Amino acid sequence: MIDTHSHIYLKDFDADREEMMQRAEEAGLEKIYLPNIDSSSIENLKNLANTDARCIPMMGLHPGSVKEDFEKELEQILNELKSETNYYKAVGEIGIDLYWDKTFIEAQKYCFTKQIEVAKELKLPIVIHCREAFDEVFEVLEANADDRLFGIFHCFTGNLEQGQRAVNLGLKLGIGGVVTFKNAGLDKVVEQLSLKDLVLETDAPYLSPVPFRGKRNEPSYIRHTAQKIADLHQIPLKELQAICTKNSLEIFKDE
Repeated sequence: MIDTHSHIYLKDFDADREEMMQRAEEAGLEKIYLPNIDSSSIENLKNLANTDARCIPMMGLHPGSVKEDFEKELEQILNELKSETNYYKAVGEIGIDLYWDKTFIEAQKYCFTKQIEVAKELKLPIVIHCREAFDEVFEVLEANADDRLFGIFHCFTGNLEQGQRAVNLGLKLGIGGVVTFKNAGLDKVVEQLSLKDLVLETDAPYLSPVPFRGKRNEPSYIRHTAQKIADLHQIPLKELQAICTKNSLEIFKDE
């Protein structure tokens, strides 16, 4: 299996990273893709990617880190991307987050657009963060839509129409622990989505699936998300894993 989105370079894992990676291996994880947050997370992300071949680096400016100094932050991120073009496998995570603060919405749109442009130049997929901002995210995506736009709509929690809209733009939908939550409603949507459009993710250390909800998430827990999707589509777990792995490799253009 592949975890397409995991922040396991964060300090949440400093005490037991080796054991956590061992559990990931036992659960069948072959690759774990690491999305960046901002300039402060680059060093730890690269350290992990450079010491463990299973960990694959991405580079992007998270919308939650778009503040007063966004121009300086964005410049650092884009310089990093352009200076190591064969190193990073995606531009992410990028997008719009209006959950905590709407102050910097225009700056978020600007940063999102700029990073999409660079992803196209470098022929890289984008990995999108969207929270309380479906309309705004689609506004930017549709303004930049062409055959060079592709990637993953990370932590997809939208409705069927929004899922189809994302797929029509060349995106796969990242499904994580929320699909296992009893009252989230995502299970009803995933049931109707085509498996060819889905990839698995954890977003560790966040959004642990049931039965670990409320605890620190980690890549090995991805099997619970995979099992839920397999059950929803009434297919064997191994078949679901194979489909989602193929979808992931397609996006990341990986071996």
